[in-house]
Amino acid sequence: MVNIRDLDPSASPLDFYGSELRRVREAASLKQYELGKLIYCTASLIGQIETARRVPTRDFSERVDAALGTGGFFSRLVGLVLRVQLPVPVSAYAEMESRATYISTFQVHLISGLLQTPGYARAVLAARTLVDLDAKLEARLERRQILEREDAPLTWVVMGEAALHQEIGGREVMGNQLAHLLSLRSREWLRVQILPFEAGAHTGFAGAFTILRFEDDQDVLYTEDFLQGYVTANPQSVRESYVRYDQLQAAALSVEDSAARIARVMEERYGHRPGLDGRAVA
Repeated sequence: MVNIRDLDPSASPLDFYGSELRRVREAASLKQYELGKLIYCTASLIGQIETARRVPTRDFSERVDAALGTGGFFSRLVGLVLRVQLPVPVSAYAEMESRATYISTFQVHLISGLLQTPGYARAVLAARTLVDLDAKLEARLERRQILEREDAPLTWVVMGEAALHQEIGGREVMGNQLAHLLSLRSREWLRVQILPFEAGAHTGFAGAFTILRFEDDQDVLYTEDFLQGYVTANPQSVRESYVRYDQLQAAALSVEDSAARIARVMEERYGHRPGLDGRAVA
């Protein structure tokens, strides 16, 4: 867990918000659980916001202002927090992902992280660095456990067809990866669509993105560059991402036709044909 004393309040509005919440709470001689009782939330939520691991909502900010008598300070500050795209480490994103009730993700050239096999994930991670590769792989695979939960989030994945053809880890790894995608068809809360080459120009050229929806929090948009990931809860950005995602879904093949396309590429490009259970048969 991030220690609040290690946070740089000037790093981002989210870090500043977290450090100020802690400062004002301690000035009022309140423990996290005591403030939680006053504003009807858990101590864990307050801790996550104070350590910049969770984006505060406007409702949360208004309740803090009322409880601590801060004259609307946090209600004003949260507007800045929500408008700015915030850098987040992988661990912080994984925590948000694990709480989401609905995940909508688009990938251009890669299989979505939640759907990656160990062999494929290792090859992707190794392309970036070999430092702590086993630990990074373990963390990547651990994220997949949310799909095994009884209350698994409704997960909708749209992937460019290029992800099926980009040979990552070799033919055997790719054959098994595509077979794994086919085996997921039985998951009630998981749907995969392929955006085919013949779709031509589309709204996903700007790159991959993920929208996370929560039961008790505002939706957030997650994007990545070559250095790190970014999250924003800016309503305008989230709204625009939903429009873009709807357009990508409309341009993509149906779930059934997507499975057929995966099976075709799996056999024609990698020499594997799907068995009755979706597993690869050489």
